[in-house]
Amino acid sequence: MDYERTTIPRLACLAAERFGNATAIMADGRSYSFTEVERLRRTAARALLTLGVRHGDRVAVWAPNIPEWVFAGLGIHSVGAIIVPISTRMKGTEVADILNRSEARILFSVGDFLGEYYPAMLSGHKVGIEHCFVIGTPRNGDRSWDEFLALADRTPEEEAARRLDAVSPDDLSDMIFTSGTTGFPKGVLTAHGQNLRGVATWAEVVGVGPHDRHLVITPFFHTFGYKYGWVLDLLTGATMLPQSVFTPGAVLRRIVEDKVTLIPGPPTLFEGLLAEDRRGLDLSSLRAAVTGASSIPPVLVRRMREELGFSRVHTAYGLTESCGFATITPDGAPVEVIANTSGAAIPGTEVRCIGPDGQALGPNETGEIVIRGYNVMRGYFNDAKATRDTIDEDGWLHTGDIGSLDENGNIRILDRLKDMYISGGFNCYPAEIERLMAAHPDIAQVAVVGVPDGRLGEVGHAFVVLRSGASASEADIIAWSRANLANYKVPRRVALVEALPVNAAGKVLKRTLRGQAASAV
Repeated sequence: MDYERTTIPRLACLAAERFGNATAIMADGRSYSFTEVERLRRTAARALLTLGVRHGDRVAVWAPNIPEWVFAGLGIHSVGAIIVPISTRMKGTEVADILNRSEARILFSVGDFLGEYYPAMLSGHKVGIEHCFVIGTPRNGDRSWDEFLALADRTPEEEAARRLDAVSPDDLSDMIFTSGTTGFPKGVLTAHGQNLRGVATWAEVVGVGPHDRHLVITPFFHTFGYKYGWVLDLLTGATMLPQSVFTPGAVLRRIVEDKVTLIPGPPTLFEGLLAEDRRGLDLSSLRAAVTGASSIPPVLVRRMREELGFSRVHTAYGLTESCGFATITPDGAPVEVIANTSGAAIPGTEVRCIGPDGQALGPNETGEIVIRGYNVMRGYFNDAKATRDTIDEDGWLHTGDIGSLDENGNIRILDRLKDMYISGGFNCYPAEIERLMAAHPDIAQVAVVGVPDGRLGEVGHAFVVLRSGASASEADIIAWSRANLANYKVPRRVALVEALPVNAAGKVLKRTLRGQAASAV
């Protein structure tokens, strides 16, 4: 099937026809067949039409990996609206910013999660949403998920079917916010057809099919948990096993109990599993793993095969702006290729390394990684300049990553043009973190750099200049950050300094700070 010429909600219809009463989702003692997923897709679509959602409207989902996320997402897609996924690690200030930037009309929010009642975090923030529905037990008069579904009765099936027919493969499917060096999130826009072509290619390389039981630990609000999570499973007929919170012991138990076969995730996930006591556990169901997001020691690949039992291990590279997918290692690649590269360009796309003059470099020459093909985003929402700065006139997406290609076209990620660092598989952008931390009443200046960490890969180290007369301690600043920032953005170390090092133009010398941070460990 030419998946580039269909849409994500049509995929749900097709999955119901192909896989019927086979189990599509298993979570927290609940299970849904592909037929039931299709029924709930139609119900959610009709409810959204009752609320007056138009083609091209934005609808946000702020929830962990739970079945309702999928049903809401499919309903949004079915009426031609655009999903705006929001990280459950974000706090009220960050979420309000994304809701307002995306101009979202409706919000689906989890209720109680990780010790917080999520809608309450928006209290005191001005947001433009018209409706909020709580998945779970609502409080304070908030409306529930069941109340949302009940709205479907006011819209006939025929109207929902007409709206589904109006959704095109070229229509936008999602707006996923990623940050940049400006410190402000940018909404990445991608379309149904390009996403489905990428997912189908990924599925073919990894060999995903109805025989798989897919443990989705990567969050649904992340490109990988969404597109190469539940969309992948609708396409292939695999059973999806969503995991809301990652704890190694709980995941190992689930592998045993649910006979998990497929696990994608960052290297820290597999390192966590390997660090747990696995004596007496039957992990023989494990078949395939896909990892990336940071460098991978060859010993980790070997241990994943020998100690966890994966017969197939793939490494991959991509970014939100490339639908999450650009390169992958093939089945049977040597350990050294899997560990030291992220594979070659997926079919139908190109990957190059270029020099400062924009010209393509030869094998093993270091330069900026650029990508061209069907997987390149349509642009940034309401930001034509940032789009032009990222996608050049010849259609090349400039990633800001530094790397090299070997003689076989395998990409090696070496460094970054941007200041981004990766903590536990999550992209962290110092400019954004600095902007958020600047709201602290005692902070005059702040500069953040990424430093190596044995568990998370990298963590943030903040250099802070206090305001005159302020007395905040390092511990105070970390505590404030934990209360106001997503946890992966919180600096694990803070140094109070008299001044930040700057050059003649007044630009902070991040290289100097990285050296200071390294010497302080």
